[in-house]
Amino acid sequence: MCGVIAKYAPGGSVSPQDLTAAIKALNHRGPDANGHWISPNGEAGLAHARLSIIGLNNGAQPIASADGQIQIVVNGELYDFERIREELKRRGHRFSTESDSEIALHLYREYGVECLQHLRGEFAIIIWDEKAKRLFAARDRFGIKPLVYAHYNGQLFLASEAKALFAMGLPAAWDDESFFQASNMQYTLPNRTLFARVRQLEPGKYLLAHDNNVHTFTYWDLNYSRSEPVLKLSEKEMIEGCRHQLKEAVRLRMRADIPVCAHLSGGLDSSAVVALAMQVTNNPVQCFSVSFEEESYDERALAAEMARKAGADFHPVKVSQSDLIERLSDAVYYSEGLAVNGHLTAKYILNREIARNGYKVALTGEGSDEVLAGYAHLRSDLFKTDGREHLLADLHASNKASQGIMLMHGQSLALKAVEEKLGYVPGFLEAKGSLGHKMCGLLTDDFTTRFKTYDAYERFLSSFDVEGQLSKRNHVYQSLYLWTKSALANYILKTLGDGMEMANSVEGRLPFLDHYFFEYIRDLPLSMKINGTTEKYILKEALKPFITKTIYERQKHPFVAPPVSVFATESAKQLLNDSLRSQNFARVPFFDQKKVVSLLENLPKLSEGERAALDPVFMMIVSASCIQDRFKL
Repeated sequence: MCGVIAKYAPGGSVSPQDLTAAIKALNHRGPDANGHWISPNGEAGLAHARLSIIGLNNGAQPIASADGQIQIVVNGELYDFERIREELKRRGHRFSTESDSEIALHLYREYGVECLQHLRGEFAIIIWDEKAKRLFAARDRFGIKPLVYAHYNGQLFLASEAKALFAMGLPAAWDDESFFQASNMQYTLPNRTLFARVRQLEPGKYLLAHDNNVHTFTYWDLNYSRSEPVLKLSEKEMIEGCRHQLKEAVRLRMRADIPVCAHLSGGLDSSAVVALAMQVTNNPVQCFSVSFEEESYDERALAAEMARKAGADFHPVKVSQSDLIERLSDAVYYSEGLAVNGHLTAKYILNREIARNGYKVALTGEGSDEVLAGYAHLRSDLFKTDGREHLLADLHASNKASQGIMLMHGQSLALKAVEEKLGYVPGFLEAKGSLGHKMCGLLTDDFTTRFKTYDAYERFLSSFDVEGQLSKRNHVYQSLYLWTKSALANYILKTLGDGMEMANSVEGRLPFLDHYFFEYIRDLPLSMKINGTTEKYILKEALKPFITKTIYERQKHPFVAPPVSVFATESAKQLLNDSLRSQNFARVPFFDQKKVVSLLENLPKLSEGERAALDPVFMMIVSASCIQDRFKL
């Protein structure tokens, strides 16, 4: 796990200073070593900040082919690499390192861009092909590893994070359209960022650049079926298959030349990962868990019970309400995104503690809800379409932590474009519409006037292949597709995941997003995922012997911190007040500061539910202020 950097300047010259400045900006991603390479004519350069995990003594990057014609830098892990390396050796390939990354170079030499079909893992890859005078870059199937780029003044910049692009000379500025998009629905468009000119390479895509031509292509997509599968396996066989596939994904992710630890909450997903990890290792897995002050949000007891059952070692990490605000600026700077809850800061503190205990690799449970349809809003979509609307009231009542973020709370923006394109409105987009209504009410009149004809939800849906990937699918799969391409890729993986892990030089590994496991589960009946009112049914049954009774019976509870708008300590309240009344916040070009302060002053008059629903709004506003300050926009 590392930081990757590239600059391509056709007809120009890439300087060592550009690359070393970018490496410095990404030092947190790879503090163990760094290196760079510049092509003979100076038109292309690659750089790498290394976090040493596999091939500790000889895995430095960039890595060159034997004839020097191909150079590569890789961020991530390529699993099952030893088997692939042996196959390549039998075909005459010679390896110069013991790193898993090097297989990508040799696979590219053999298959060209089709090499991606042979890679299993989480990765962002950049290759310079000297013979073809071509730059090739790719991002893993789900977007676990980030890769951003900018085409500016005839030059192409690429890196793991935008701050490295700025270090190479790209001007740092807000992308006003992206901020308006995020104000309407939390997320930017899938290929955009909050920064002007900075694009994201989307999950499952690759980029080719030659001269001044830059194009992106899809190599993998979710491909949900238009019809329910014909049953070929019994329920018992499907459950056993789930356990086998997930155990293999965990086993592969335990491979490292250094110790591997795990995140553990009181939920099913991380518990399943820890339980299976204990079956493929001889030593107790070290488990780290966030512990909040507010009892109703604290899962310490549940996680400790699970660790005891699995035979793992348990390390609680205390996070106070004051911590959630005090450390937010650092969390936002490294994630380069907007927070909607204090869980962003909590993940930053959790990974900081993991690093302080000497670990660089952590297994996590992210991705399970996307693969196995675990979220409450997906059950909401199902109940609305299969005649079980009478269950919706209980669903909302029992999922209060999801209110305002994943389930609708209050008035919404118009979602006509969604209704017209899909024939219904996914529950999570209703929730984003209600969040957007609250956010947009705090923007300046001048800013909203500039975008009076802009429909954020129409733009969002136009980003996808509606006919090829969405139409004629079950509503649950339509929702899952849109959520996976937006909430999962742009927030859960990039902001909450990689951003908070790599801020502390920790590599997150996600067994549930192994694409072999995903494709196995994808092709099973929906009833194996949502069975009656039970979410993630097949996973619960597959792991029942290995998890606690409490976790087996517990309903999905998303990882959220106690809302600052409800549970803030006096010191946290003061920090929030100071931030939103500050001159720095006044410089954020989107908000009407008087409206924001008025809402803040009115908070004590609102019910607890109303205050909780406003928490994402305040977190996004403060996050924007942090970005304004830390990036000097």
